[in-house]
Amino acid sequence: MLVLANLLSARIKADIAVSAARALFEAGMRDSRSMARATWQERVDALGKGGYRRYDERTSTMLGEGAELLLDRYDGDLRRLREESDPAKALRRFPGIGPTGTDIFLRGVQVIWPEFHPYVDRKALDGARRLGLPASPEKLAGFVTRREVPLLADGLVHATLDKPMADAVLAAADRA
Repeated sequence: MLVLANLLSARIKADIAVSAARALFEAGMRDSRSMARATWQERVDALGKGGYRRYDERTSTMLGEGAELLLDRYDGDLRRLREESDPAKALRRFPGIGPTGTDIFLRGVQVIWPEFHPYVDRKALDGARRLGLPASPEKLAGFVTRREVPLLADGLVHATLDKPMADAVLAAADRA
């Protein structure tokens, strides 16, 4: 999830970021140890195979440094980050993870890290407002099951980023 948050937070299409994450996984970089053991070039090659070419060299460096940090500070177990007094702040210690990456990560892990439920960040709340939905994480979470909150939040982010899609959703709702 941390790798995906890193890739998705760059200015690159989401489908390319997901493809690059899949390519890293398929190349054997499935955890912090294997990511750290991989060479810089192996990471660049996997990112390129996934179509992630614009930031591949910089991202390879960040992924390697992030894997080393995870190994050194948390013994390779990201779940230990939860023990920090401020896990969101701790996430931003990882290269390439800023506020956007932190939001992406926490949206995704809230199902298994219940202390973050419901995690509906500012960008998702902007999408909710655009669609005429409540701008409250608790009210939005009430529309779906606990497991569906990350999907709802991701959809609301899409509504923020893609005005034509949001307009199509509103038009469909008017017709319904």
